[in-house]
Amino acid sequence: MRRKVIAGNWKMNNDLSGSISLISAIKNGLSEKGTDNLVIIAPPYTSLETACALIKDTEIKLSAQNMHFEESGAFTGEISAGMLKSAGCEYVILGHSERRTIFSETDEIINKKLKKALSSELLPIFCIGETLEERESGKTNSIVERQISSGLDGISESDFNKIIIAYEPVWAIGTGKTATPDQAQEVHKFIRNLIEKIYSKNSAEKCIILYGGSVKPDNSAELLSQNDIDGALVGGACLKSYSFLEIIYSV
Repeated sequence: MRRKVIAGNWKMNNDLSGSISLISAIKNGLSEKGTDNLVIIAPPYTSLETACALIKDTEIKLSAQNMHFEESGAFTGEISAGMLKSAGCEYVILGHSERRTIFSETDEIINKKLKKALSSELLPIFCIGETLEERESGKTNSIVERQISSGLDGISESDFNKIIIAYEPVWAIGTGKTATPDQAQEVHKFIRNLIEKIYSKNSAEKCIILYGGSVKPDNSAELLSQNDIDGALVGGACLKSYSFLEIIYSV
């Protein structure tokens, strides 16, 4: 049985003081009740080292929000996989729609990042998803298939088994709109079938596929009850400890 995963992507929010307060509140909430779910937090770069120290000796795992595919060099403002490892990260979010749309990251760039993360022993959370225009024109499956096939190009099955996939329909991210449980389940099932074609039935069955896109306490239970939805990549609702904890405990 696949373990449920709840990951919080803080995006460009919280300075060091805010990060300490939020992590402390999440820790306190989890210590009271415990959880069998895997909990991951992705603070901004400036809080990673402090976050690592705060979550030491807990079950909370640390993720970065992005990284460059080169290890070092003249790439002003970028962060390498080695730097993330040294700050205590185990995971890294790659291919998020905001990276694709705002920063023009292509499938090819994301493929390079996935390969670099894997070779550096970072576990990728690989994001995919369609825009509203693409959904309304009936292109959801073709877009998802292209992003997955291109992103995983040249990645072995053993390496793929270290990847978490996050389906995030772009039209539902930060908009308050959410795919219905049936809509989300339909795409998650399509993704799992696609993984079976690319790799194997075993890898498809083991693959953890998260849903992201305006996940909140009032919709998380129904979304996470679907057969092929294995958790959530939470945005805005992870910035308040109480709402993030409600989502964790809604599974």
